[in-house]
Amino acid sequence: MLSIISQMGALILCGWIWRTLKPGGLDADTTRQVLTTLVYFLLLPALVLVVLWQAPLDGQSWRIAVVAGLSVVLAMLLAWGSCRFCKAQRRVTGTVILAAAFPNATYLGLPLLESLFGDLGRFVAIQYDLFACTPILLTVGILVASRMGDGAAQVNPLTTLLRVPSLWAAALGVTLNLSGVPLLPWFESWLTMLGNGVIPLMLFSLGLALVWRTWRMEYLRFLLPVVLIQLAIQPLFAWFAAHFLGLEGEVLIAVVLEAAMPAMVLGLVLCDRYRLDSALYAAAVTLTTLLAFVTLPLTYRLASLF
Repeated sequence: MLSIISQMGALILCGWIWRTLKPGGLDADTTRQVLTTLVYFLLLPALVLVVLWQAPLDGQSWRIAVVAGLSVVLAMLLAWGSCRFCKAQRRVTGTVILAAAFPNATYLGLPLLESLFGDLGRFVAIQYDLFACTPILLTVGILVASRMGDGAAQVNPLTTLLRVPSLWAAALGVTLNLSGVPLLPWFESWLTMLGNGVIPLMLFSLGLALVWRTWRMEYLRFLLPVVLIQLAIQPLFAWFAAHFLGLEGEVLIAVVLEAAMPAMVLGLVLCDRYRLDSALYAAAVTLTTLLAFVTLPLTYRLASLF
């Protein structure tokens, strides 16, 4: 586990160094936008399609989705309650809810789980994100962001959801899987070749997104609940929920690790679009990501013991 974490950390560090040095005159934000757009529209859909086309779709699939959905909803409620207690501004409340509730299930969870569990890890990570986290983010999450933001334009969440390429790839993969359509070797090799680029580019892009210039001491009272909810409460709840629903073995450990991921990078886009506190969200991503390199091995150890 520590070897895998250190290798991932080294690639994330490369992204952070790129942000600092700007080789070739390319700034970090432009580079990240290009890389994430490539992953979002081409590489990740290819990976999702090839995984779900061949994955065993059984009772575990809906259990994974239920655990993920319940964990996100619980985190959103806890984050909202903490902001009510702190009497935070509306835009801060919306930011904290997004940062505390939605884990980096794909950008960090996918490479970690695949390194640990192989195809099973990819299967769990994709289902955890696309069957629960992403739909909730692009419906309930957008409604929260638009309501809490400072006068941002209203957007139909359903329209936004239908524009996600990976969800269409997931729907196609599940349909072909359940229909028994064989995956031709040439097409499988091509999809796999595309999908192999997802993990290094996502980790590098995560490093590009880490910034310290947004840090302010007044953020601390809002960041502490984010850290506690995202890195401790969510995985603990996911462990209980997974046990209750009958998940066990490597699947259970993988689900708990997904719930223990740091704040997702995509939330920065929502914060900018709906005029939430983008600087606070960037600080939350940076802090939870760095802390996750300590908490994830501990979570893995504890989940394996019990």
